[in-house]
Amino acid sequence: MTLTELNRYFNSFLHKEDYDSDISLNGIQISNSAPNEKEITKVAFAVDACQATALKAAEAGAQVLFVHHGLFWGHCETITGNHYKRVAAFIKNDLALIAYHIPLDANEFVGNNFGIAKRIGLEKVRPFGKWRGMTLGAIGELPQEVKIDELAKKLFPNGEKPSKIFPFGKEIIKKVAVISGGAGEDFDQAARIGADAYITGEVSHEDYHGIEESGINVIAGGHYNTETVGVQLVQKRLEEDKGLQTVFIDIPTGL
Repeated sequence: MTLTELNRYFNSFLHKEDYDSDISLNGIQISNSAPNEKEITKVAFAVDACQATALKAAEAGAQVLFVHHGLFWGHCETITGNHYKRVAAFIKNDLALIAYHIPLDANEFVGNNFGIAKRIGLEKVRPFGKWRGMTLGAIGELPQEVKIDELAKKLFPNGEKPSKIFPFGKEIIKKVAVISGGAGEDFDQAARIGADAYITGEVSHEDYHGIEESGINVIAGGHYNTETVGVQLVQKRLEEDKGLQTVFIDIPTGL
C-alpha cells in the first residue's frame, strides 16, 4: 500500500469532502519521497503532530504518522522556528503526515464523540452539536441512571482522572451529550436539548458561571484524553482491514 492508497483508504470512511467548513487541511499534509511508489508497512498514530511524535514515529520504523491535530490550519505560515523543527522532523526522516480533524471528531464509527458515547454505554445515539455549520458531537441515553462520579469512571475505565467535574445539574443522570476537545462553550447546546450531563475536553473560566446557571453537569475530561479515542479506533480499523503494523504514540499533555 502506498501513501496515496493509504490516504484514499482513510478518506473512504472519514469523508473530508463532507466538511467544507473545516480549515484543517485534512488528508496528506506532508508527503514522503515517493507517494505513489514507496510501500507503507507501518503506520504510527498520535493525537498531535509535533517534533516529538514525528521523531518517535520514525524511531518506531513507521513511514506515516496519522494524527487528529495536524501542522497546517488553513492559513499561510512560514516554516521557521518551532514550525521548522516540526516539519524538518518529518522531511529528514521521509515520514509522511496525514491529519483528520473535524471528520475524525464527527465520524459515527471511529470518531472521538461516538467513540466516547460507546465507551460510556450510551444508547439511541444520534448526532448532536453544531460548529461552523458542521455537526460533530453525539448524544444518547444511559441504560441505567448514574451519578456524575460514576459517569466519570465510565469515561476513563483505565483510571485516568478528568481535568474537572462541574456537578451543577441533576443528581441522577440519564441523557448525556458529548463533544470532545476544546468545546467547553458548547455546554449551552447540551442544556438546550435537555441533556443531564455534557462531556467535553476542556472548559474555560468564562464558561463556569454559564454552566452553573444552566443547571447542567459537565465533565471536562481533558482535551488530550478525550481525543485519543478516535485515532485509536482508526488504528484498530486499519489493523483489521489491511493487516498493517501500527503503533500508538502516547504523549499526554495533562490538559
